[in-house]
Amino acid sequence: MDRSTPPFPVPHKKLALDVKGNKTDLVICSYDDHFLVMVTQIGSMGTILHARKEEGVSINPTFSVSVIFGKRDEPMLVACARQLIEHISSCGSSRPLVLSLGLKDHSLETLKGIVSMVIDNRLCPVKGDLMGSSGP
Repeated sequence: MDRSTPPFPVPHKKLALDVKGNKTDLVICSYDDHFLVMVTQIGSMGTILHARKEEGVSINPTFSVSVIFGKRDEPMLVACARQLIEHISSCGSSRPLVLSLGLKDHSLETLKGIVSMVIDNRLCPVKGDLMGSSGP
């Protein structure tokens, strides 16, 4: 009997990189209706945020970021989520983002490293890429 587990049914990418001297685990999942990005340096989920582009008649897009649970007094975490949802939107996707950040520190340098790490690892939908699965 084959005991191997079937592959995870959602297109995803996972890797570990160094950010400011800390081992940082990253998982990016591309669901049909959301992106899920989990970043941890502490081995747990940390603060979870929801970010989306507001649909409206305005020419300039508006973005909404809210803390689902976790640290509500950390504006740098909100800024990180906003940068990522703006990047997703600039790639032509309207899917919202659920972002989990379990970080040892919330410094500007760490969060810049996180944003770069996520963008460099193809958060944007690119046709034919792992994260480029079809979606709105």
